[in-house]
Amino acid sequence: MDSKQEFLEIFYDNVDRDGADKLLEWLEKSDFFSAPASSRRHSAYKGGLCQHSINVYKRFVKLLEGEYGAEWHKKISPESVAIMGLLHDVCKVDTYIEDFKNVKVDGRWEQKPYYRISDSLPYGHGEKSVYILSAFIKLTREEALGINWHMGEYDMRVQGGSYAISDVFYKYPNCFLLHLADLTATYLDEKCEE
Repeated sequence: MDSKQEFLEIFYDNVDRDGADKLLEWLEKSDFFSAPASSRRHSAYKGGLCQHSINVYKRFVKLLEGEYGAEWHKKISPESVAIMGLLHDVCKVDTYIEDFKNVKVDGRWEQKPYYRISDSLPYGHGEKSVYILSAFIKLTREEALGINWHMGEYDMRVQGGSYAISDVFYKYPNCFLLHLADLTATYLDEKCEE
């Protein structure tokens, strides 16, 4: 099964929220299913963003099962897990542009394709995903906080000295598990293109 089909299957099986149909329409019109997940690191290839989203979703489910057992769905709904896992990086939609750069190969310069960043909505990262999603569906507090802080210690706000993430992870441990899912998917499941 290809990534788009797998994404849609997970989405349709789990998400039944007002506005979900409009969100999917927007995703279909955007480059979500063809965009890379990064410009040069993890899943920096066509369709990488969709595959990364699936990987995070699957890692999130595994972490929830490990923490709460087979009845993890009593701690967090499968719908919330799908929304948080599959949609945490919608901030990356329409952000990467295919371009070329000169690279020295065997002593000769060659033009190689790469992705450069051109963000038309520089709203941040996790907070941008929450902003975009909120235009289509109503997020629960846990969903919004998890998506907002999914970058964990790599979030620029944390690096700037914000301690809010600590409060979120203590009050909403599933948000911490989403962060771990993003890390494990990125570093264990995905290829670095560098």
